[in-house]
Amino acid sequence: MRSIHLRIGFALLFSLAVAFGALAQEDDQLTAAALSGAHPHSQAVGPRGHLNGQAHARFGIFGVDTIPNFNGQYFTAGVDSNGNFNSHWYYNTVGNPPQLGGTTTINAPIIPVTLDLRNYDGTPRFVNGQPLISSPAAFVTPVVNSPVFANSSWDTSSTPTQITDAIQRAEYWGSAKSDWHTRLSPSVKATRTMTLIRGTYFFSLNADGSCCRYVLIDYGTFVNKLFPPTVPVDNTTVIGAAELAGDMTTSDITTLLFPNAYLDFNNDPNNCCVLGFHSFDFEPGDASNNNRNRFYVMNYSSWISPRIFGGGFQDVTAVSHEVAETFNDPFVVFDGIHDLTPWWLAPNGNCQNDLETGDVIEGLPNAVYPITMNGFTYHPQNEALLQWFEFDVPSDAYKGAYSYPNRAVLTSPSAPQNAGCQ
Repeated sequence: MRSIHLRIGFALLFSLAVAFGALAQEDDQLTAAALSGAHPHSQAVGPRGHLNGQAHARFGIFGVDTIPNFNGQYFTAGVDSNGNFNSHWYYNTVGNPPQLGGTTTINAPIIPVTLDLRNYDGTPRFVNGQPLISSPAAFVTPVVNSPVFANSSWDTSSTPTQITDAIQRAEYWGSAKSDWHTRLSPSVKATRTMTLIRGTYFFSLNADGSCCRYVLIDYGTFVNKLFPPTVPVDNTTVIGAAELAGDMTTSDITTLLFPNAYLDFNNDPNNCCVLGFHSFDFEPGDASNNNRNRFYVMNYSSWISPRIFGGGFQDVTAVSHEVAETFNDPFVVFDGIHDLTPWWLAPNGNCQNDLETGDVIEGLPNAVYPITMNGFTYHPQNEALLQWFEFDVPSDAYKGAYSYPNRAVLTSPSAPQNAGCQ
């Protein structure tokens, strides 16, 4: 058995006690409006797996079987996790170095995951005569057609491109060649099913009584159902089954798409909700890949239907947040070096020391960037740029920006902080 640690990149923590006062047909059934008062907040947790540190190299993390990535460095005064002074910081980014130019295209499997909510004894569960099965099928096409995976116009690119590429071009504006792009090539894979036993979830029904407006899942249970617990992997978990089928490889950035599936902690609906996280599944190498450790880069992201949360969080907000953070912090500071930053304090109150670009902005009044394309108005999230974490004044990003696409969200970086912002 391997220990599992994850960085949660997109969390909302708030109390739902008042909302649960309404009558419910089942003791684990919540009202449709129970989450409408959600107030965004994020939580950082260590990266998955315990791995040895890797040396700094221009063209990425050395000796690992994974997606293309490159390294860089910057100099600014700050303190590390232990409160020790440091002025030399390293980052690691998806793609190829911007000064080389050209387009890097990365496979981006989208794996829909159905939730099968069962009784205590594991038998199929019905409420009002309808099965408690929540399918993401209706959300797959809108996600594929969203700005995360489809082209639209951005002022950082002379040609239509995807939102995360546009953000990266804003970030590396001062060093990138004009033809530099990092793009995702989406493909929809076989739908997987996560079966959950009563007592590990709460649910809210749709207006017509069908399943489900949303599902709250115990965080620990979700992680155990998602990631393979053993080596070699088997098909008892969502990721294990996808890896064995070849739907999820070390060459991919994989999105595991869930239908309004949010996570709480200790099976407590008053302590929720996580809408997505990004990480990687670590598997040891063997002779077939020259014994290089395998990093399967992934994100769990929930589709967010309208009016579940406030603050504009809906449709692909979580997907865009997690994909953007994956580009800027693909291996979630696994070595304690790359993408570790000076401590920073965001306008939303988040205090962290990692290069998590969405956590800086989530929960702010203008956190999302509505864009209409392909007949749908999407709500991807604005992202902080590298220059914000570097305390770079003035910023050498596109038009002096610290955030993008909306440059007005962040107009200056955080002031340097002590450890824990104390």
